Amino acid sequence: MTDLTLSSQAIAGKSAPPGEARALRFPTQWLGVTPFFIFAIMFLILPTLYLMLGAFQNDAGEFTLDNIFALSQANIVAAYWISIKVSLASSLIGAFAGLAIAIAIVRGGLPNWIRSATLTFSGVASNFAGVPLAFAFIATLGRLGLVTVLLNTLVGLNLYAHGFNLLSFWGLTLTYVYFQIPLMVVIIVPAIDGLKKEWGEAAATLGATQSQYWRMVVIPVLWPSFLGTVILLFANAFGAIATAYALTGSSLNIVPILLYAQIRGDVLHNAHLGYAIAFGMIFITGLANIFYIWFRSRSERWLK
Repeated sequence: MTDLTLSSQAIAGKSAPPGEARALRFPTQWLGVTPFFIFAIMFLILPTLYLMLGAFQNDAGEFTLDNIFALSQANIVAAYWISIKVSLASSLIGAFAGLAIAIAIVRGGLPNWIRSATLTFSGVASNFAGVPLAFAFIATLGRLGLVTVLLNTLVGLNLYAHGFNLLSFWGLTLTYVYFQIPLMVVIIVPAIDGLKKEWGEAAATLGATQSQYWRMVVIPVLWPSFLGTVILLFANAFGAIATAYALTGSSLNIVPILLYAQIRGDVLHNAHLGYAIAFGMIFITGLANIFYIWFRSRSERWLK
């Protein structure tokens, strides 16, 4: 009994200090992520809650649903529809083009330096947006842009005479594609890297052709990652405002520009209607992110 008592005391003595050490280390463990939580609360959570609360208030601060009902106005519905079409078109084009690039640099047998260069450029280009991106496209594909002038001078092709307009639906979609493709590459490359070589060897051993391997193994495995990334690209384009505003001004009626006009404009100033428009954007992007997380969790289960 004495030995058992001493053993239990020794075990308790050995286990107590780590517990105390953990208690002492607890504040420092959370200290590193404190700036992230402060930043998220101040610039994401609190502004979102403020917008959501303002969507259900009038100028007197009273509860009302008039702002939500006002979202059914024809111009607001049209703005949402244009934004959805631009976001969907740019996300699909960016997803398929980015997928092709990612497959080429991961499984295409290209030199390693091409993969490194492509991923480095994609990391930079995926964050290149706003006024600089709009200026770059105006200088390249505007009416007096470099590419426009060269095509007209060298081959006699006038893009604008054939219906192209940078300040239009397809012009804005093309501009968004610039950062959608590299974002797709950055996100989908880890999923392609997760494809195990043993799967291809097993398929070849069983007599499967290369097309059968891709159709019956690779595509089902990558499908959740692909769909999730398309949804993420959709949300990324849907909430973009700086690029669209710098490129088209108010000539293209999309939701972010209409929101800006309602909150900061002189003619269409109606802050609470703007909050309601922002609430609708939050709902759509939030729903898109929920689907993205769901698809990503499914893809991670496949690649384990």
